[in-house]
Amino acid sequence: MAYYSVLAVTPSSDGWVPDYLPAANRLVAQYGGTYLARTSSHEQLEGAAQPAALRIVIEWPSREAAIGFMNDAEYTPHLNARSKGSESFHFLVEGKDELG
Repeated sequence: MAYYSVLAVTPSSDGWVPDYLPAANRLVAQYGGTYLARTSSHEQLEGAAQPAALRIVIEWPSREAAIGFMNDAEYTPHLNARSKGSESFHFLVEGKDELG
């Protein structure tokens, strides 16, 4: 079953970005992930304002793949740099319809 990482990221500095992108791109692919969206082009249609500079959606082949990516020792320093250089929120969503 597919899982989706849904992120809201607002950088407070961009010094981490040049090292982060190549590493994250390679590791996402290594774990079978596919970027569906990485964009500053988004709008909120409902609810209290939750601004973010970027919205990112990654499709994973499984929960294990997503968690493996997040826990990969090679990703850890890049995740730490992103965490220090941005305000980030990351949700993992199971791709199923429980209301249908």
